[in-house]
Amino acid sequence: MPALVPTLRPEVLKRFPHDPAAFTQGLQWVEGRLLESTGQVGESGVRWVDPSTGQIEAQAPTPSPQAFGEGATFLNGQVYHITWQTGEAYRFDQALQLQETYAYQGEGWGLTHNGQELIMSDGSAALFFRDPHTFKVTHQITVTDGGQPVPQLNELEWADGAIWANVWMQDRIARIDPQTGNVTGWLDASALADEAARTASEQGRPLTRDDVLNGIAYNADTGTFFLTGKRWPVLFEVQVSGGE
Repeated sequence: MPALVPTLRPEVLKRFPHDPAAFTQGLQWVEGRLLESTGQVGESGVRWVDPSTGQIEAQAPTPSPQAFGEGATFLNGQVYHITWQTGEAYRFDQALQLQETYAYQGEGWGLTHNGQELIMSDGSAALFFRDPHTFKVTHQITVTDGGQPVPQLNELEWADGAIWANVWMQDRIARIDPQTGNVTGWLDASALADEAARTASEQGRPLTRDDVLNGIAYNADTGTFFLTGKRWPVLFEVQVSGGE
């Protein structure tokens, strides 16, 4: 029998406002601010956000107007942004000026990096490692829990040598060994999802079934995570415990 994967728990340290119109697809902490990407055709883009206020400091639309924007990540002074079904990825400079467009096969969901390579999800149980200069796949892994594939991997984050991944339509986040693809922990974020739904209802903007948990950013200086979701009115800063 495979060993049981431990359950991780988020302790909420702070709550911040989050744009309730942002259909969040990607989130990353970069030197005191958040890089966020958003979806929906005609509303997709990348933005720099002040995490304490939720205010947008700079933004750029997804270059293709018919594209549904997905994940984004910041590596070596460049912002990378992928699309759902149009097979295009973009590289911007830090000021969000478009520098290059790449083509790829299949769908794009989430995007992060390990310091050298980009790591991308496509809604399956696979994670694809890509060369940031060419966007070509160098290798891939299959994510499994107890030997069973974990499909619908979505937003990604690299933290402390592990890949963290939202699973679409679930209130939990997988911690993944990047060498083996094995899930080494499950972060239970159901309480955060419930609070976000209550807050949205109180503000007169109830969440829909599409407004799911989807946003993971890690601050290595503090060891804390920022978590949010699509159209959530709140951004949570949490300390993760359990399963060490």
